[in-house]
Amino acid sequence: MKFTKMQGLGNDYVYVNCFEETVEHPEETARFVSSRNFGIGSDGLILIKPSEKADCQMDMYNLDGSQGTMCGNGIRCVGKYVYDHGIVDKTEIDVETLAGIRHLSLHVRDGKVETVTVDMGRPEQTSEIGEAITVLGKEYAFTGVSMGNPHAVVFMDGVKEMDLKEIGPAFESHERFPGRTNTEFVQVVDEGHVIMRVWERGSGETLACGTGACAVAVACALNGKTGSQVDVELLGGVLNIRWDRENDRVYMTGPAVEVYHGEIGLKENNV
Repeated sequence: MKFTKMQGLGNDYVYVNCFEETVEHPEETARFVSSRNFGIGSDGLILIKPSEKADCQMDMYNLDGSQGTMCGNGIRCVGKYVYDHGIVDKTEIDVETLAGIRHLSLHVRDGKVETVTVDMGRPEQTSEIGEAITVLGKEYAFTGVSMGNPHAVVFMDGVKEMDLKEIGPAFESHERFPGRTNTEFVQVVDEGHVIMRVWERGSGETLACGTGACAVAVACALNGKTGSQVDVELLGGVLNIRWDRENDRVYMTGPAVEVYHGEIGLKENNV
């Protein structure tokens, strides 16, 4: 299988051009290629496919093989791939996802896409602002926001020092979230800057989460902690998020980077 390794703020995926390749068992393939010891090493697998509704289609699988509805960092890299590899020849494109069609504005430098702005669509508030929840015997307040996939945003101090490996899985599998949830732990620096760590369902802690950063920006505004535009600092870098409240749409801008190309054998005992 031919593949391209790409990353957005360190949120890395294995990308396969399904205009040319066929992946028959994506769930098993995702688990195999994501292994950092026995495979390629990634946060999951993204298939770039033809679409009858848009310029291309993005299918995303987490490292545990579960299928995701949307991936903010991943869709930026999809935009870069289809432009840089000549699948599209324009800088305003549409990508079909399980969360709907998303519009991308590609920012090109020296013939290659450097950054991408994504219209991430309308946010959906899925809880009361500051809803109480008890996790591992401690009470927290969270604000639920869906960006096509569920997020629970928790404000707290000491985000960089917290034990995310302990608390993250407890939030993910909490009975309050029967379909499991992504959880963002957020420290507000000022009205234009917040620090975030994320525990992604099916993947664990990642260096960045685009939909999570969007959910954080919306939750910050709903809680009166920031304005409608904010820089969200993640472990892998910074995403700029703008919530157009008049039109109720969220825009995310960040980098997309191609790391390398390769081929990998899919052994019968693995896939």
